[in-house]
Amino acid sequence: MPEPTSDATRIFGSRVRENRQRLGISQETLAELSGVHWTFVGQVERGTRNLSLHNIIKIAAGLDIDPSVLVEGIGGDAIPAAVREPSDAERIRTQRKAAQGR
Repeated sequence: MPEPTSDATRIFGSRVRENRQRLGISQETLAELSGVHWTFVGQVERGTRNLSLHNIIKIAAGLDIDPSVLVEGIGGDAIPAAVREPSDAERIRTQRKAAQGR
């Protein structure tokens, strides 16, 4: 089973599951109420799906809650730092600084 994408998606998914269970509805029913596929709801609850704003709003509407309930307190520290290669511009700046002795 895939690991959660980040702490943010894990926390969000847990909140979706808690609210769905509080209502006593299945993932399939939440999917119908939200206008998404039931497999999508499962991925959200497991934290393996990174949602767009529109889908956050759809799921919140399906749960009959304000979207803020699902995202409250999830800060930038819950998102992993992006691992990326330096851009060409960054490499050139670094080389110029090194050549100038800075």
